[in-house]
Amino acid sequence: MAGRKLKKDLSLTKNSLRIAMLSVHSSPIGKLGTRDTGGMSVYIRDVARELGQLGHAVDIYTARPGGSGEAIMSLGQNVNLIQLTSGNGRHTSEAFYRQVPKFFQELDAFRNQHAIDYDLIHSHYWLSGCLGKMAQERWERPHVINFHTLAAVKNSIGIGKLEPAIRLTTERQQVRECHRIISATEREREQLNRFYDAAPEKVAIVPCGVNLKVFRPMGTAAARHELGYACGDSILLYVGRFEPLKGIDRLLEATAVLKRRKNVQVIIVGGDGPRTAEERRLRKVVRDLGLQNHVKFVGRVEQRHLPIYYSAADALVVPSHYESFGLVALESLACGTPVVATPVGAVDNILKEGCTGFVVKADNSQSLAAGIGRLLFTPETEKTLLGRDEIRETIRHYGWSAIAATLSEEYTRICNSGGMT
Repeated sequence: MAGRKLKKDLSLTKNSLRIAMLSVHSSPIGKLGTRDTGGMSVYIRDVARELGQLGHAVDIYTARPGGSGEAIMSLGQNVNLIQLTSGNGRHTSEAFYRQVPKFFQELDAFRNQHAIDYDLIHSHYWLSGCLGKMAQERWERPHVINFHTLAAVKNSIGIGKLEPAIRLTTERQQVRECHRIISATEREREQLNRFYDAAPEKVAIVPCGVNLKVFRPMGTAAARHELGYACGDSILLYVGRFEPLKGIDRLLEATAVLKRRKNVQVIIVGGDGPRTAEERRLRKVVRDLGLQNHVKFVGRVEQRHLPIYYSAADALVVPSHYESFGLVALESLACGTPVVATPVGAVDNILKEGCTGFVVKADNSQSLAAGIGRLLFTPETEKTLLGRDEIRETIRHYGWSAIAATLSEEYTRICNSGGMT
């Protein structure tokens, strides 16, 4: 990377922190909804920008996709994205794990070249945690980690491919050796304690946030007209990556039940395209259930266009078996659209039961169908759902600026205590 300059902002003060944020396997500017790019990437990008606005300097390190593109990019005031060539391309977790030492050598060389002295290291996901551990030891700085998902929890559910033993072992070690764990939910803190013996006082709860400027209510009729749906349709929406843990099968099975009572249309946003094995499998499920006229796969949608989809829908459905938080639920509510979700992530805290949506009682398609049915089939005179503007107000305190302020306070405590919790 010789010859490329790192942008340095002059707005930093003596109270500013310089933060190395690590996201080696998933870029914050990647294509949302694809295999390795989801809520975590949104979190990193948006919280970093808000931390920059607060006066901190944030350098985000990630793999440079295919070895192409700009090596250094500005993502906002005080925020740089540094794309390293090590680890580029798509790999299994085990293959990426083997490249971590090489990745760290490149990262450390970059830091030395630009004479950067970081105050704190913040890793995202277990692979970045491996890199963060090396930085922790070499730089002698506090190391904070967000796991986002936990291998032990995923394996306990028993759906999809099992996570490798090396990830389980590494996560347990990272829990023990990092200075602080940032968790998005109380549920995750309990899981960290249950599966990895994490001391509750070592885990700080900092929820995910939402961009309230991007996600806001639009006119339902106008949104439906733009997408080609009739005002009388009942529209359900799914937004996210395609993998078995996301439970899209359950949404399709629930739709097969619901269509007997009403014309239900399902819009599915996300995925890596119709040629991928998972989308081919889901399309077969659609055919097997006779839902060809009820389900539309629209592929990836740029984030700035998502409010049209949220606004057109009667409800966002989160049918997951496991979520670390459930960021799309916040996005939907910010657009004034109610949510029906399985009991995962933070939905219990985000949703106001009966007013902004429903958390279904059981983790299966029958319960999901019943929850959606409560929203679609309850007579207007008996409905307790709030209006779209009122729904939005219930999550206004989840704006990214507020989340970043909470995270900033946590950073300051860690640095002032020398990394001790």
